[in-house]
Amino acid sequence: MTDTAQGGSLAPLRHKTFAVLWVATVVGNIGSFMRDVASAWVVTDLSASPAAVAMIQAAATLPIFLLAIPAGVLSDILDRRRFLIGIQVLLAAVSGTLMVLSHTGAQTLLSLTLLTLLGGVGAALMGPTWQSIVPELVDRSSLRSAVALNSLGINIARAIGPAAGGLLLGLLGASYTYGADVLTYVFVIGALLWWRRPAAASDALSENFTGALRAGMRFTRSSRELHRVMLRVAVFFAFSSAVWALLPLVARQLLGGTAGFYGLMLGAVGLGAIGGAVLLPKARDRLGPDGLMLAAAVLVGAVLLALSSAPPQWLALVLMLVLGAGWITALTTLNGVAQGILPNWVRGRGLAVYLTVFNGAMTAGSLAWGGVAQAIGVPMTLVASAAGLVVSALVARRIALPSGDANLQPSNHWPEPLTTMAEAGDRGPVMIQVEYQVKETDRAAFTASMDALAAIRRRDGAYAWGLMDDTERPGFIIEWFLVESWAEHLRQHHRVSHADADLQAEAARWHTGGQKPVVRHLLAVKR
Repeated sequence: MTDTAQGGSLAPLRHKTFAVLWVATVVGNIGSFMRDVASAWVVTDLSASPAAVAMIQAAATLPIFLLAIPAGVLSDILDRRRFLIGIQVLLAAVSGTLMVLSHTGAQTLLSLTLLTLLGGVGAALMGPTWQSIVPELVDRSSLRSAVALNSLGINIARAIGPAAGGLLLGLLGASYTYGADVLTYVFVIGALLWWRRPAAASDALSENFTGALRAGMRFTRSSRELHRVMLRVAVFFAFSSAVWALLPLVARQLLGGTAGFYGLMLGAVGLGAIGGAVLLPKARDRLGPDGLMLAAAVLVGAVLLALSSAPPQWLALVLMLVLGAGWITALTTLNGVAQGILPNWVRGRGLAVYLTVFNGAMTAGSLAWGGVAQAIGVPMTLVASAAGLVVSALVARRIALPSGDANLQPSNHWPEPLTTMAEAGDRGPVMIQVEYQVKETDRAAFTASMDALAAIRRRDGAYAWGLMDDTERPGFIIEWFLVESWAEHLRQHHRVSHADADLQAEAARWHTGGQKPVVRHLLAVKR
């Protein structure tokens, strides 16, 4: 990204706070990858069962599947800096416990699984929050570049962390590898303590946890574009998860590698991802998002198929480069589309839903492929997952990904609703009625426009919607929708985007009255 409007791909690093936290994130992710390498290798010492190895992968992703949505809500309503510090303390405690157990020889499969599960809880709480703070750290013109730099940072960590972890694991053992991860958390906590985040202004329309959760779920249910993205996420990662669930066994059993070689394999994935990220913009221009997803499936499927034949170690490292390129292509494409269709007010919750589906697919896939490998062996399982991935990608192309080009900035074109009831506040429900006068010849076109508008009303806060004819005045059609409270309707006013305003204008153009459609607000009687 070198576009002038974006200020250059490195422009966000001119913002001191972003630069410090970006470096801290890279360091923290390096430590996390080192810890993951140690855990993945330790479990092969504790058990040679494919199901046990896959269970560790599942334990890491299951909490993200279960907790990502509550975490997204918390990221929108809590002080994000303090929340992140608390999470880092939790993760440091997990790695510290792993260090002590490994050093004393008291590590068991059960303790490793439970601590991996607890580490997954921390990752679940942290993910949406880290992504949500980016707009606070840079100006709008640098936002896209900041998102791209975050992806680059993850892959830098992916390239360094596994290799360093494998080297440290081979030289000094698991306890020292976990200890190195603890030190990275100290660095991250120090950076967060240094960050002086401005205090959030008091907002009478701020949401509580329950209301924010309901609003996020309404948006998820009503956003058809998000449904398409989530389906593509689930299909791709359910099949491709086999490579991560079984890679420790591939390295140890099929390739005869050591812990150091396993770390090199994961480091090669990171290097391949960096290379793929560099080439991705040109590929995106030629292929588009759907073409990129098919290309990613072919690359990952080819790697799975090649690994099943137990290639030489040097060739396996080359295959890991290809795997990294395919993996980052899929991740960046799907995440970029998700970011493009999510308005700011629900971004944390929407990304949490994305993470829920992603990690749910990874968890279910890991457990399933581990069971399959137990029954038919690792090589045949890799062949089966490769075939399923490519075939499913061909079928999924019929469900096109959204472009993500709509202007989702708030339009603020709705006039503020007025009330003479000073105590309206959170009273509800509220019925909003919009009165249209439509010619009989335009009726079909009007109702088609209103059907598109209905999804927007529900997405932004309505829990019920409908159209009704006025029996006393032929040609008058009343749109009505219900919102749970007066405060929620005020929030709804601030959520309407420019893209929504265009759809509303399309519906309103069929109105033939001399003035704008009449709008009424009805508040439930207080008892």
